[in-house]
Amino acid sequence: QVPLVESGGGLVQAGGSLRLSCAASGRADTSYAMGWFRQAPGKEREFVATINANLGRATYADSVKGRFTISRDSAKNTVDLQMNSLKPEDTAVYYCAEAGSYYCAGSGCYERPYEYDSWGQGTRVTVSS
Repeated sequence: QVPLVESGGGLVQAGGSLRLSCAASGRADTSYAMGWFRQAPGKEREFVATINANLGRATYADSVKGRFTISRDSAKNTVDLQMNSLKPEDTAVYYCAEAGSYYCAGSGCYERPYEYDSWGQGTRVTVSS
């Protein structure tokens, strides 16, 4: 597994922005994909965004499309999530994840937690109305 450390969470008013960052170490430079998931109280962990390691192609959940942007800096082994136009329903603990051993090609890849090997400890995002 690859150690992952998230940062950047906090409290923001609706309509505001936050930028989450995830720092990876070890073999993260050979990962198939990096992703962000979130889990709200009483709910299951859900997919937010993922970025393909080789092609840099990003995929988003419909609920965040157009508002969130995932990006990766391979040289620094970091993956960021820029979140704009935040809504109260975006309130959750956000987790960074790394897919190092599960290879998937085609649509819908890396949108499920089981496709990832390593997880960060999570960073809390609270959006007030």
